[in-house]
Amino acid sequence: MTFKTKESRLLLVLGSFFVANAILSEFIGVKLFSVEETLGFKKFDINLFGVPNLSFVMSAGVLTWPIIFIMTDIINEYFGVQQVRFLSIMTSILIAFAFIVVWGSMHLSAADFWVHQNINGEDLNMNNAFAGIFGQGMWIIVGSITAFIIGQLADVIIFHRIKKITGEKALWLRATGSTLVSQFIDSFVVIFIAFYLNPQYHYSWQMVAAIGLVNYTYKFIVAILMTPILYLVHGVIDGYLGKDLASKLIKMASRG
Repeated sequence: MTFKTKESRLLLVLGSFFVANAILSEFIGVKLFSVEETLGFKKFDINLFGVPNLSFVMSAGVLTWPIIFIMTDIINEYFGVQQVRFLSIMTSILIAFAFIVVWGSMHLSAADFWVHQNINGEDLNMNNAFAGIFGQGMWIIVGSITAFIIGQLADVIIFHRIKKITGEKALWLRATGSTLVSQFIDSFVVIFIAFYLNPQYHYSWQMVAAIGLVNYTYKFIVAILMTPILYLVHGVIDGYLGKDLASKLIKMASRG
């Protein structure tokens, strides 16, 4: 297949951003950060379901998730359900493949001169640091991939059901509505699998519900704030494709 037409090049670009950001999210996600302190605020002290001292501690993977969901909705809008499903399944396979490669690299014999290094005045064992950063537990990997697939499939279904009701109007409703539902699923599935089913942690359901709800609140706010960017991207694509071609693709995508 050659990418000579505008629509084929567009799908290649959108799909590349989709896959790259999904994989990137998995690897930067090992870092947890305080949303409040990053924004210069004092940490919140939230009590939910009897779980005290909760605050907005998020995975760094949330930095790229808004891009993934915008790509999901844009691909859904112009290319339909089948393309999003294909990309979601392919991305899940690539994420699993990436973890296998990383697992293999962790078992390579490290060069002596590389292991012990002084960084910012601190002696570090680089081999341990590498394993600590990239060596995510199997339960977390399974939970993350499962949540990704379920969330994506829910997103495309809800997107098209809303579109059948609203037609080509109300892009914000089908895009934001589908994202809010898929983010809700993602927020709870990954925690349930990685920390409730995992015998190493075995969080209580109260802990799962509390942490999931706090995470979802953050994602809910971000999804709303990203709506203008969705329209901006939509406008840029319409300008690139031209009115007639853009309208033709959207109508074809609506047929499934």
